[in-house]
Amino acid sequence: MPDDKRSVAPALWLFLWSRAAIWLLALATLAAFGWKPQARYAEWDSARLHDLGSAADVWARWDSDWFLRIAENGYSWPSSTPAFFPLYPALVAAAGRVLGGHYVLAGVLLSLAAAAGAFALLYRLTATRLGEETARHAVLFLAVAPTSLFFGAVYSESLFLLLAVATFLAAERGRFWKAGALAGLALLTRSAGVALLPALAVLAWRAPDRRRALAGVATAPLLFAVYPLLLAIWIGRPLAFLDAQKIVWERHLSPAGPIGGVIAGVQDRQVLDLAVAAAVIVLGAVAWRRIGVAYGLYTLTSVALPLTFVSDKDALLSMQRFVVVAFPAFMALATIARSRRAVALTAAILGAGLCVYVVRWALWYWVA
Repeated sequence: MPDDKRSVAPALWLFLWSRAAIWLLALATLAAFGWKPQARYAEWDSARLHDLGSAADVWARWDSDWFLRIAENGYSWPSSTPAFFPLYPALVAAAGRVLGGHYVLAGVLLSLAAAAGAFALLYRLTATRLGEETARHAVLFLAVAPTSLFFGAVYSESLFLLLAVATFLAAERGRFWKAGALAGLALLTRSAGVALLPALAVLAWRAPDRRRALAGVATAPLLFAVYPLLLAIWIGRPLAFLDAQKIVWERHLSPAGPIGGVIAGVQDRQVLDLAVAAAVIVLGAVAWRRIGVAYGLYTLTSVALPLTFVSDKDALLSMQRFVVVAFPAFMALATIARSRRAVALTAAILGAGLCVYVVRWALWYWVA
């Protein structure tokens, strides 16, 4: 794939208006309810989530507290902190200190900057492979996806998405050492980075210089080794990131693999999570056929991981948030919804879900 110098202005425009609309809706929700969230919010609230007032603090909820705790004080044990991988909180820590201790603001700005970059790179990647019209639609669908609200929150989704798209872009251009390094950084951001490895291996296997390409991919797990080393030095438990998942969220490996997650989801009547997982699986198959094996493989693996590691508390906990970074699904959706009417209908359905989730998020109701 040659270097693409085409303008990414359409992607940045979609980023700006979608994030502005989401922010305004969140603030309007707080204003409409007298700035009072749901009654039980105090169970999850903490002083760390309050920085410069509701305009910024509305994007600090739930897991944001763990990221901010790590940014301010580092890892500890026993606690949930090792379940949150280090790159995002490290960047928040650096930016927060530059901003005079305003860590919530630092997290929001970092997430938004990463999201803008991810939108731009996704547009460039999709335009090169599928054309500019499809690229605009893919970015539009991503922008209005219900759990895209996390791209502006103090969460690591936007940073991971940026690194995942950049990994594919580098690999498509034959820069496998760069792709391996980017995948390693993605692994240091979220455990979902594992899904990038089989896709990268496929692209490297088909490269003209296969041995060199595979060697580049191998840098990813080597770079990830920084994290257990960090935990060993900091708290004396190199595998604490696995222990935290077992102890705190009660996640375990299903003996039946992804099928076990489906069965558990049915038993827990998690209809919406199952529907989203099914939709992404279908789109993964479409991506495999229309875009390339690596794209389909990454999408399907992104769904298989949370289906395989289920939680006894809530079988498909956070499924909808986990799969929003499976960007080839949005590329595939854009190849299906091609007419103006289909694009408008798809965006309207996704956007309606996004509005509901933003309102719930602002009022401290669980989203994903």
